[in-house]
Amino acid sequence: MDANLLIVDDDETACEFLEATLSGHGFRVQSEDTGEAALTRRGGHEFDAMLTDVHMAGMDGIELCRRVQALRPDLPVLVVTGEASLDAAVAALRAGAYDFITKPIDAKLLMPAVNRAVQHHRLNAEVRRLRRALDETRRFGSIISKSPAMQQIFDLVVRVADSEASVLITGESGTGKELVARSIHERSGRSSGPFVAVNCAAVPANLIESELFGHARGAFTDAKTSRDGLFVEASSGTLFLDEIGELPIEVQPKLLRALQERCVRPVGGTKEVPFDARVVAATNRDLEDEVEGGRFREDLLYRIDVVRLELPPLRMRGRDVLLLAQAFMERYADQGNREVRQLDPAAAERLLSYDWPGNVRELENCIERAVALARLDRITLEDLPRKIREHRPERVVLTADDPEDLPTLDELERRYIGKVLGAMGGNKSQAAKILGLDRRTLYRRLEKHNITT
Repeated sequence: MDANLLIVDDDETACEFLEATLSGHGFRVQSEDTGEAALTRRGGHEFDAMLTDVHMAGMDGIELCRRVQALRPDLPVLVVTGEASLDAAVAALRAGAYDFITKPIDAKLLMPAVNRAVQHHRLNAEVRRLRRALDETRRFGSIISKSPAMQQIFDLVVRVADSEASVLITGESGTGKELVARSIHERSGRSSGPFVAVNCAAVPANLIESELFGHARGAFTDAKTSRDGLFVEASSGTLFLDEIGELPIEVQPKLLRALQERCVRPVGGTKEVPFDARVVAATNRDLEDEVEGGRFREDLLYRIDVVRLELPPLRMRGRDVLLLAQAFMERYADQGNREVRQLDPAAAERLLSYDWPGNVRELENCIERAVALARLDRITLEDLPRKIREHRPERVVLTADDPEDLPTLDELERRYIGKVLGAMGGNKSQAAKILGLDRRTLYRRLEKHNITT
């Protein structure tokens, strides 16, 4: 690991052993033989961790640990104690030591402890950096991101905003499709007009036509007055059709005609009403699959899919997880008048390792809960939901030491196809491209392995 370590020990033989062992694992190691000398170097070099013996002439390791905590609380200190020095180990932890290592030192136990300390230091630094960088982050409307994948989305939004082309936004639930739609509206020439959003999955099938196109008085039992539909309400602005893949098949021809003719006929009406709204649609479904299954009209897909924006899932946005967590934490701390202002490194590490199937929406819910439950001025591992605390990333591990546990080729294929499909948010067209398969072959493999999406 590429990291800087400082060893403090007045035993020359012990120092040489630690230097040789740690250098052999890629660490850059320096040493001092007194606690006083170590303290004078704290500002001269940036270390990722410190190892100190307890028993030294002059300042002992416990006092050194206490002083380092006062001067550099971010620097993890590992204290080396004798096997019988349990009291010393407890004293070191009370003085702020990150961990302790017993003598005689076993390299197999030393390396994981040092690696954990270095990772702790770097995550701590990352959390502090995020707090400083949050206000400087490139904010795109209400969207916060530094990931290259989202930067490409931002660039496409800028390019398409001033056109009148229909836009289809795809992505898993919770990836921020409505926020992107609002960004398109706010950057367009229609920004002074209304932004009207409707979730096609939330409106009952027998009401969706009236909701979109309006109705005339007496068109049905409860239609006591005539009403403009959302297309007309959105005139001079943007109509956002969320979850358009849920639109009933019998309504789709009427939507297609409205988009082609730029006018709607209210339910029970005799005259067509023109509208002037730009349409942006979104879905978490694979509409090509829906077309093949006869659940979505191909001609309607061509009409709404002039420009497509495919939003990446949160698990593919890297350190955006921590950036968003910091933003949500500050928001809910302000709302709840709490002093929870930072992420504990262990919590940050778990947030990064979790897959976030619910994407940004799930992360926001997690942080809101953690802020409400936090006992300290920071979010700790214990404040996170149990499923996140206990999450362990799936790994396909091959080892010759235990051949009975080696997966079959079919099992490897099943796992890999499932992993690729998950990474693509269930989009079979994209998954097929990555797997090097045509769509029909992919469908056969999915059926063979009983993989459902």
